[in-house]
Amino acid sequence: MSSTTTTDRETYVPTVTLPPYVVILHNDHHNEMGDVVSALLKSVSSLSRGDAEMIMLEAHNTGHAMVIVCPLEQAELYRDRLRTFNLGVTIEKA
Repeated sequence: MSSTTTTDRETYVPTVTLPPYVVILHNDHHNEMGDVVSALLKSVSSLSRGDAEMIMLEAHNTGHAMVIVCPLEQAELYRDRLRTFNLGVTIEKA
């Protein structure tokens, strides 16, 4: 008698979805528009110049604009980076 044992192991890969947070830029009357665009580009590397300009204009015209949606720790990092440029930035749960 030949006995063959087949072991099929399923690999369990935990998938954890972190809740999204929104980084929000607030308009102010202290920073020049070009400086805001520059700060956005330096702080959030995934933004293009066009994205940064649109975010700046939306904040200027409406009072606030969404910069990026990401997990909390990353949102806190972006908020802190932008605040080093004296920009008004908050984060909210999406």
